[in-house]
Amino acid sequence: MEVGKYLEMLPYALAGAKTGKWEVRSRLHGNRLGHIAWFGRWRQYAFFPAADTVFNRACLDDIAGFIRDRMAERKT
Repeated sequence: MEVGKYLEMLPYALAGAKTGKWEVRSRLHGNRLGHIAWFGRWRQYAFFPAADTVFNRACLDDIAGFIRDRMAERKT
């Protein structure tokens, strides 16, 4: 799923997982930038960036919007 101008979110599942997980990749280069997964202690989805990655405000806004949409889906 393309998100914003530079990112794509690729769903993946672990055996027995109850919540969604998405790999965050660069649309331009295909590099893995991190992943989004459920963070139980906070009871919400969170972004886990890969080591040595840098994000500008627009990319962070896109990631935050994606998480916001996933949280809204959980409430319906």
